[in-house]
Amino acid sequence: MGVALALAERGRGRTAPNPNVGCVIVREGRIVGRGWTQVGGRPHAEAMALTEAGTNAWGATAYVTLEPCAHQSLRGPACSELLIEAGVARVVAALEDPDARTAGQGFARLEAGGIAVTRGVRANEARRSMAGFLIRQALGRPHVTLKLATSLDGCIAMADGSSRWITGPQARAHAHLERSRHEAILVGRGTYDADAPRLDVRLPGLEARGPMCVLLSSTTEDLPGWTVIAAPQDIATLPRVDHILVEGGAAVASAFLAADLVDRLLLYRAPILIGGKHALRDIGLTDLTKAHGRWAIVDARQLGMDRLEVYERERNEA
Repeated sequence: MGVALALAERGRGRTAPNPNVGCVIVREGRIVGRGWTQVGGRPHAEAMALTEAGTNAWGATAYVTLEPCAHQSLRGPACSELLIEAGVARVVAALEDPDARTAGQGFARLEAGGIAVTRGVRANEARRSMAGFLIRQALGRPHVTLKLATSLDGCIAMADGSSRWITGPQARAHAHLERSRHEAILVGRGTYDADAPRLDVRLPGLEARGPMCVLLSSTTEDLPGWTVIAAPQDIATLPRVDHILVEGGAAVASAFLAADLVDRLLLYRAPILIGGKHALRDIGLTDLTKAHGRWAIVDARQLGMDRLEVYERERNEA
């Protein structure tokens, strides 16, 4: 399942509206097939793995990060049927598919076809891997990551607005990797006017993964290459976007936090003090006790001289 989870990450930010799934087929202790959901959502991970496995899938075990689909599509057959036809003996899955078209029916079809099914293996890791799809299914909007690059004193720019560069090259490279894993990046009008950002991916081999550029602004003018929305909640209307990265500035970050739309926080912190413009404004907090218990740290690492901490919003909805 660990290999399947790693394969699933290859499709993150590239498969919407389908989930980024990973699949590994094992026979007699040897991996005979690997697959992950391809760009645009097809082929599915199981179909790709079964194609690689060929006749070796007979009697094998398939490890998949999400329940194999049960619904037919003009773009391809149901994966549960493909697994039955291939003669797979056992399916080990991390999560049940919340899509109403499958939602347990894939497991039921496999069991009716004589395949043994094991559920819930490394489920928490699979939820994190497919957070975009799961949030879209549960809340009807993309999964939101807020990126903040700050000094030790919580500033994102000097008093005169200068902000290049607060963090070093390793942290900036990591931020570009994060861009490549999102379908869209959002900034505010202030950042657009001040920096004319490209919001592209500047890492060798990943240049083609440039996300949709989204501007949060009240403007109605046509801005070539940009999608303009008027309010944070409008991210729900963005087509084929399950992961959105919010990059700046302070007004935009505060607006998304005030609306409780941030699911994941990337905090890059440089070992400098600048006494400048702070990362956040008023986020609508009226009781300090309500600030506690909202964020759980899930990762921390050193990136050159800078420190990265990753937090997730603790929710019950998804």
